Amino acid sequence: MAFRAAEKGGNVFTLGPIIHNPQVIEILGLRGVSPIENIDDRRIKTLIIRTHGVSREISERLAGKGYKIVDTTCPFVKKAQQYAKLLKDDGYQVVIIGDVEHPEVKGLMSYAGDNAIVIQKDEVLPHLESRVGVVIQTTQPVDVLKKFIHDAVEHVKELKVFNTICNSTALRLKETKEMAKKVDLMVVVGGKNSANTTQLAHFCTSMSVPTYHIETASEIKKDWFSNVHKVGITAGASTPDWIIEEVEDRIRDMGGRG
Repeated sequence: MAFRAAEKGGNVFTLGPIIHNPQVIEILGLRGVSPIENIDDRRIKTLIIRTHGVSREISERLAGKGYKIVDTTCPFVKKAQQYAKLLKDDGYQVVIIGDVEHPEVKGLMSYAGDNAIVIQKDEVLPHLESRVGVVIQTTQPVDVLKKFIHDAVEHVKELKVFNTICNSTALRLKETKEMAKKVDLMVVVGGKNSANTTQLAHFCTSMSVPTYHIETASEIKKDWFSNVHKVGITAGASTPDWIIEEVEDRIRDMGGRG
């Protein structure tokens, strides 16, 4: 959607980085599409909403602007926003499980009401109200949600949970786990600022598999593969296919097969 908007030209901007992948941001920049933080910037003709979504307040302000809006918000993020608002309107205290500094979570907070709280991974459970509704950052692992439910049921009278984890993220973790069991080394491809890519790298490391988190094929070193017979490659949700293919080609050029 962003590249199609770029082809039409005419002062196209993204509200913040569209995804957490520096290489994609760089290519969009070469096509004339740059990140911007201020929605009042007079240069804007077309504004692209990032995949992480925006807050309710910004959405309402944008409605009064004359910009052409290209909304690339992930459908799973939109659903999480809808569930957060639904829970708030039904009188629940909304708990958002995720990274408080992540743009997706910041957007969710704006739909969740004044008494909403964010709980991060491994954080001690704070005081909760008697009726609690839960949504979770779309790129979090399901084990984090399970742990919260296990801990919360002892403290609240009513618990309503919407599992808003992205199917792709959950499937990627599952497939990565199976792959890591069968290989001598894992290469995880994706932005160093990508939450789900970093999560994949930590997950592989936790399985005691030598793991390298890279953004591009140029970072690969031949000495990584000394005495390695099988290499697994996985990638974050925001990693484009062409970067993954370059990594595969680079490893094959070093003697890899398959």
